[in-house]
Amino acid sequence: MIYSFIQKGGARPMSTDSEHIRDERREQIKKAALKVFAQYGLIGTKMSMIAKEAKISDGLSYRYFKSKDEILTELVQSAVDGSNEAFAFIGSMPGTPVEKLRVLAQEILQEDNHSFILMQQVFAAREVPAEVARIIADYDPMSIIGALTPIVAEGQKNGQFIDGDARELANWYLTALVGLMNVNTSEYEFYSRPTPEFMLRLLLKH
Repeated sequence: MIYSFIQKGGARPMSTDSEHIRDERREQIKKAALKVFAQYGLIGTKMSMIAKEAKISDGLSYRYFKSKDEILTELVQSAVDGSNEAFAFIGSMPGTPVEKLRVLAQEILQEDNHSFILMQQVFAAREVPAEVARIIADYDPMSIIGALTPIVAEGQKNGQFIDGDARELANWYLTALVGLMNVNTSEYEFYSRPTPEFMLRLLLKH
């Protein structure tokens, strides 16, 4: 699954300087937490580690978030919202099926896709905070396959993609991307992730 963030446009309400500073500090902590969670996992992550990554004191971190569970909940909600927006965007963006699936691969295979890694950890965890459990219970991962299937089917109709069940091919393509994203590249000296062009060969007619 892809868990990318899409910047939301539109006018925003005016805020005071203190509110602006508070919002910036919260985003700074959440960004740091995302990286720490991705690296150390849900259990291994501590508030002190998040504070260190954010370059603030432990005490200051607790002024903005009561616990790492509160931070995790906000990160998961943002990731789910981002996933829904990202797949809606890919489905509606102009371009050929090849171009759309190339964008998908580029997004998932980013080296710093910490949001994606975090969500994989959440789905694999035996136990998560109650609010996180509620968020993921309302989220249907299979909707992603549903969003990709028409793109694959269009590519087959255009003669770009191989024959076969479009939903099954979409599932295989996404599964391959997910599996590659789960590889910790730092553990393998000579390993590097494949390019989007290479991944597209799974579907392209030769």
